[in-house]
Amino acid sequence: MRVLLMGYGSRGDVEPLAGLARALRERGAEVRVCAPPDEEYAELLARAGVEHVPFGPSVRALVTRPNPSPEDAFKLAPELVAAHFDTVAPAAEGCDALVATGLMPAGARSVAEKLGIRYVPAFFHPFGLPSSHFPPAGRPGRPAPPDADLRTLWKVDAERVNALYGEALNTHRTALGLPPVTNVRDHVLTGRPWLAADPVLAPWRHLTDLDLLQTGAWLLPDERPLPADLLAFLEAGAPPVYVGFGSMAMRGAPDAARVAVEAVRAQGRRVLVGRGWADLAPTDDLADCFAIGEVNHQALFPRVAAVVHHGGAGTTTTAAVAGTPQVIVPQIVDQPHWATRVADLGIGAAHPGPTPTLDSLSPALTTALTPETHTRATTVAATIRTDGATTAAQLLLDGA
Repeated sequence: MRVLLMGYGSRGDVEPLAGLARALRERGAEVRVCAPPDEEYAELLARAGVEHVPFGPSVRALVTRPNPSPEDAFKLAPELVAAHFDTVAPAAEGCDALVATGLMPAGARSVAEKLGIRYVPAFFHPFGLPSSHFPPAGRPGRPAPPDADLRTLWKVDAERVNALYGEALNTHRTALGLPPVTNVRDHVLTGRPWLAADPVLAPWRHLTDLDLLQTGAWLLPDERPLPADLLAFLEAGAPPVYVGFGSMAMRGAPDAARVAVEAVRAQGRRVLVGRGWADLAPTDDLADCFAIGEVNHQALFPRVAAVVHHGGAGTTTTAAVAGTPQVIVPQIVDQPHWATRVADLGIGAAHPGPTPTLDSLSPALTTALTPETHTRATTVAATIRTDGATTAAQLLLDGA
């Protein structure tokens, strides 16, 4: 069997594809992955032993560019649609299935339709899927407006997606002799998309009216050793608190590193700063603070006292599997929902908003660092599934 996996987005959108690709390869399938051209993605997919087909512009360059504007989305959307037909389509030739993830894969279903192969849309969280209970930007626990308002809001959401992708998609479909699509969002979703998220961390039945097939998160096992200097820091004292915001540029919180270091030190803890795309760095050279680049989080997180992060699906899941308390400082999209879920489960704390201050971060850290939170995080860790990638791989091979 030959499978093409595709997704455009941050590392949290690409690493699950590497996990699924590895599981498929272990079962004898031939796999290639269409993902952004960023060097770190190429290295990640090489580690999984899978062919990387670059498409679209560099995600890191987009995220970290100066002076971003709302109009940028209207420039990126047609560019990505074109890449679906110009790059993804050739990569899908000879394949039996196309799994589409990441930022609105508007052209993927059309590619599969033209080639006559199976199309599977998959998502890494259930938040933001059409629902009669929550508005598009809603979150669990927020009172929902009347049903009529919800219908209107979801209609507006579909119109927004059409405005971004509709013209470009239908231009390419017409060129292929395919009929036009009137609702791009629902066309992409189909009737039963897959949910590649853990059932404990991401229960979905109250969040969407779609009938999702939940596989569990697609995890890529990481056997890389931790760097020697990091090991030396870890072994030099009590477990530190890790602070890192992954692929977030943190423009709205330029003092995030300083605030986090001060807040952690106020708890009597050492600090481990993950540079990430915001290029965080310690504000001094004291021995209780150490900065690192990209490392094996699966090996690191069990060795820290808590994880302060942005609330991406991947980081949230990795910390939960490690049984390590977490503080989520949510920035965009699904991250406020993950923060709420972590707090509801009692495995950490949700920071109030995207901009941490010493006064706002300190109480969240206090909660995360209690023995009760640590015990709860350890208990919940035992319930988190780690077989999502193998489950999804078998479903694809079985044609389910």
